[in-house]
This record gives sequence, structure tokens and C-alpha cells, in this order.
Amino acid sequence: MDILPIYIDDIFNKGSLGRHETFTPRYGWLKKGYDAMKGDSSVFKADDAIERLGVGKNMVRSIRFWLQAFKLAEADRTGQVTPTDLATKLLSNEGWDPYLEDIGSLWLLHYQLFLPQLETVSWPLAFNKCSLWSFDIRQLSQVILNAAHKYEKFAHLSDNSFERDASCLIRMYSEELTGKESEIHCPFTQLGLLHHAEETNEFSFNNAWKANLSPLIFAAACISFIKSYADTGQKQISLNRLTYDLNSPGIAFRIPESAVGTYLNQVSEIMSNELGIIDSQGLIQLHWEGNLEELYWKTLSKYYEEQK
Repeated sequence: MDILPIYIDDIFNKGSLGRHETFTPRYGWLKKGYDAMKGDSSVFKADDAIERLGVGKNMVRSIRFWLQAFKLAEADRTGQVTPTDLATKLLSNEGWDPYLEDIGSLWLLHYQLFLPQLETVSWPLAFNKCSLWSFDIRQLSQVILNAAHKYEKFAHLSDNSFERDASCLIRMYSEELTGKESEIHCPFTQLGLLHHAEETNEFSFNNAWKANLSPLIFAAACISFIKSYADTGQKQISLNRLTYDLNSPGIAFRIPESAVGTYLNQVSEIMSNELGIIDSQGLIQLHWEGNLEELYWKTLSKYYEEQK
């Protein structure tokens, strides 16, 4: 059963453009923001937020944005922000990986950008819609703009809005730009999702197998995808959907279906009682047992236990 187009349109129409203030997420920012909001849910609105967080005014807004985009913070109508369960499990002093030293945490957070609520629609639109072999900032921004204009909320926004997002996205993931002093502190360059193309100032998505992506982290992303986009009450989903559906892990991680199958086969050996690969009349599917929410946390717990 395919995702209903109306449902997906609604998710994008409720989304937002990036309020990152042109800053990529930097080392230490998410832990700093988590600690601050845990102590005071109004910290980002406080008159002394600059002093308390030790960054400039625009960076204060950027930290808050990235916390929400990665689903590490929830904001109410008054602007109060509180940590999510994921934030507490990951970033507390006793958490799985408070300082994001494990690359699995970066892959996990990367996928959060593709889950509702979409705090920065340009990221999923770029990963879903860009089929160019190589591109510069202007070309990627045009791809995003063309895709976004399908949605009423973004139909009349200017090129500049999308160009800022395209620039931030490229700087966030491209290893070749880490020489710029302003960007050397973005940990997401480690994922290897973008590399420099042969042409000067052009980049390409890396669509190959990702050696530093753990099968358990990938499985957790698959469970998140099913919960958000494909939970029909059934207990299986095709590998094709996990690879090619809008906002699927295959799209977000830019990996081929063969890699999806390999990752999930490896997970089925680790968690054989909960997750498995089945062949149903030639259709390869992921099958699971139990509650998806519980399975998600169990998968992540197992990953981080193995890293100790």
C-alpha cells in the first residue's frame, strides 16, 4: 500500500523552511542546547541567552532550530522548549552519546530531518528530488524550489530562501568544505553524503554503500519510517518501499536496494525474534513482531550497548 499523496502533501504543507540563520549544526551545540533547555525551558527567549549559551544572537536561534529539526526539542505555543525522550536518552550526562562522538548518532539525527514535523523541508526535498549528477548551490536551490512550489505554503517564496537552504545543506555534508574555518565544526561532514564533483564548485550525492552506517541504526530509521509513514497495522513492509518511498531511509541515506537488504539481513541475525527478512511470493519484505515504539528503543539500546 503506497503512502497516500494527500497525507504526504499535508506533512510538507505543515513544514517550514530552515531557520538555521545560515549556520550548520556545530560540535557541542546540541549538547549545549540540551543542557540549557533542561535547566530552563525559556532559555532561548531569555534576555541573557547569549551569555548563558556563550554564542551570538543568531547562533542562539540556530541552536534552537537544530534541536527542533532533529526532534530533540519540542516547543509549545508560548515558546517554551523541552527535551524529547530521544534527547534525554542520547544527550543527558548519563546518556548514550552526550557529545555525539559515535557516528551512529549522527546517522540517527540525520534521519530525524525526514520525519514529521518537517522543520526544514528543503532537506527532504533535496534528497528526494535531486537527480542531477552534479550541482552547485544555485542548481540545487532550483531543484528544491521547483519541488517546494508544488505545495501551497511555499508556492510564492523567493529564490533566495531556497538558495540559503541549499548553501547550508552543502556545507553541512560536504567534507571538501571543512577547510573553511567557519564550517570546520560541523560533525555531519563525517557521513560522506556529499563529495566534490570533478567540476569546480560542484558536488554530487554519494549513492553508494555507506561503510560507517550501522545496520542497527539503519533498522531504527526503518522503524521510524514505518511509524510515521507506513503503519497500516500490518507486520511487514517491502524493501522496495524502504528504499524508494518519499522520505524513506534508502532516500535519506542515499543507498541502493541491495544495501538495504544487506543491512536488514544483518539485523535479522542480531534480533531474530523481533525483525526478519521474508520472501513472500518473490516480494522481499521486512517483518517485525511487537510494538513499533518499543522495538525502536530496543534497537537503539542494543546498538549503544554494543559500542561500550
